[in-house]
Amino acid sequence: MSQKQPKKMQEPIKYGDIFPVQVELAGKPVALMDAAMMETTESSMLGHTQKGCAAAVMRSAAMKNESAGFVGHEDINIETGVTIREREILGKRVITESIGDEVIGKYSHAVPLSPGRYSASPQRGGGSAITIGEALEATALTAGQKPVEWSDAAAIQAAEVRATGRTSIMPGGVAAAAQSAATLNARATREEDKTKLGDILANATVKLPSDKPATRRDAEGVTGAEMRNDPNLTTHPAGVAASVAAAARLNQSLK
Repeated sequence: MSQKQPKKMQEPIKYGDIFPVQVELAGKPVALMDAAMMETTESSMLGHTQKGCAAAVMRSAAMKNESAGFVGHEDINIETGVTIREREILGKRVITESIGDEVIGKYSHAVPLSPGRYSASPQRGGGSAITIGEALEATALTAGQKPVEWSDAAAIQAAEVRATGRTSIMPGGVAAAAQSAATLNARATREEDKTKLGDILANATVKLPSDKPATRRDAEGVTGAEMRNDPNLTTHPAGVAASVAAAARLNQSLK
């Protein structure tokens, strides 16, 4: 007896399918860069993403949408940004996650956190734009299992230079770590022995002594560095250049 073939998705999974949101947001397909922004924000507050929270739900939906061809890898469909707020209620820490002004989930957390508000993207009328460091951290989520190559190291160096304003590689910084990883990976014979992008970029904002919002010029510089050092003169679709470019586009759209 022949097995039934899985049904092909006829429509993308939209925000209205997974969260109780209003019409404008409800009709937008969930994209992977949207999920990466929420993952970066959750990691800033919780130290990691949590099963059942918004980021995990968004990533699952986004991967299905991308696999079915409804969204591209660099698409961003939540231009109003994502925010997490945390406060104490009756002895418990309550985390509220939002897309723009719309609350998409509330969760209680037993472990005390640092009270406050975390955002991975600009908010109209206030807040700060997506920084280069945050874009690097997003790469750790979108391409974290990719072994570090020379093209990645060059892109990370270009990003670090633009974030800090320094013209040389900082000892102990992300660029130095990436160059060392690329050198060791070139000699490694087994994939499991290679250092991955996630190992280098997971806490990029902490490792950078200073940071700045990503701009189109920053994206062009990082893209050029990655391409020049790639054997095929291309960039990775979910790599460093792609993340910085996505951040720059979002920052520009919210000016």
